[in-house]
Amino acid sequence: MQGIIHLEQIRKSYYLGKNELPVLKGISMDIFKNEYVALMGPSGSGKSTLMNILGCLDSPTGGRYILNGKDVSGMPDNDLAEVRNKEIGFVFQQFNLLPRLSAAENVALPLIYSGVPKKERIERAMEVLIKVKLEDRAEHKPSELSGGQCQRVAIARALINNPSIILADEPTGNLDSKTSYEIMDILGKIHNDGNTVILVTHEEDISKYAHRVIRLLDGLIETDKINANPLIGNISV
Repeated sequence: MQGIIHLEQIRKSYYLGKNELPVLKGISMDIFKNEYVALMGPSGSGKSTLMNILGCLDSPTGGRYILNGKDVSGMPDNDLAEVRNKEIGFVFQQFNLLPRLSAAENVALPLIYSGVPKKERIERAMEVLIKVKLEDRAEHKPSELSGGQCQRVAIARALINNPSIILADEPTGNLDSKTSYEIMDILGKIHNDGNTVILVTHEEDISKYAHRVIRLLDGLIETDKINANPLIGNISV
């Protein structure tokens, strides 16, 4: 059975002059609909490169990547951008919010590229801000929000296009412990609503929320294990 993400011998190399620097050396795996997966590994293991490929931000040097039934391995950049906008919601460590826009306008941003009229953009933005319990901060700019609130805005933005996959890259990296647990609680609720969640983290405590943990080492999968007792967020958000 093929997953929503299907990788066959994915390789990625970078070149310095004539010198090849292999980063991914043949990654094969399936991630299925509504899984909650943590990708882990030390610096240099290839997890960031793999995340960029999974998120259609980069293309592999070799191998096949089937995303939701489409082979995206060799797609040109314009087509990749379209797939990315429809299929994947991104949550980054740095939030990546535009400082001059309100929370609602930041959340609605991906809909501009889809040609959605402004009135509908804001209505849909408010719907997802309600999901992350931030509707009362819709008109606030990022500078008027806490780090945790900014990350909630980023999560709402990731949900705006109803993507197949939420890809969260170190989503708690800039947050204190209590706020980190609140963000993980929200991601848990998103998973419970039926989304596939892929979490990239180096923090063991955070990986315990995932139902499956894939560890990379030197460009290969070192271990791929089911987490029998994933943490369930218990902080009210």
